[in-house]
Amino acid sequence: MPKYLYQATYTADGLRGLAKDGATKRRDAAEALVVSLGGKLESFYFAFGSDDVIAIAELPDNAAAAALSITVSAAGSVHGRVTPLMTAGEADKALGQHARYTPPGSTR
Repeated sequence: MPKYLYQATYTADGLRGLAKDGATKRRDAAEALVVSLGGKLESFYFAFGSDDVIAIAELPDNAAAAALSITVSAAGSVHGRVTPLMTAGEADKALGQHARYTPPGSTR
C-alpha cells in the first residue's frame, strides 16, 4: 500500500481545540480518519517549527490521500499538505525510465 507524508500547521482555532482536547485525542482522531479511508496510520508526531504535526500513513491510493487532505482542510483547523512517498526501489524504477523532453525555449 502506498505511503504518504502529511504535514500540518494548526490555525489559531485548531490550537485552541488541541489545548482543550489534548494531543492524544487528536492523534486518535487522525488514526480514525486514516482507518475510515482503508489505511493505517504508521506514525504521528507533534513538532515545533514550520510544522505542528507530521504523520506517515499507508493509504490505498491517491484518491484516498486526496480525500484525507480535503476532509481535514475543510474542517478549517489546520493547513496541511500531503506528499506521496516512494521506496528506493520505486525511485530506481523512475530513474531507469528514459523520457524524452524538450525544455521550453530549447532549440534541440
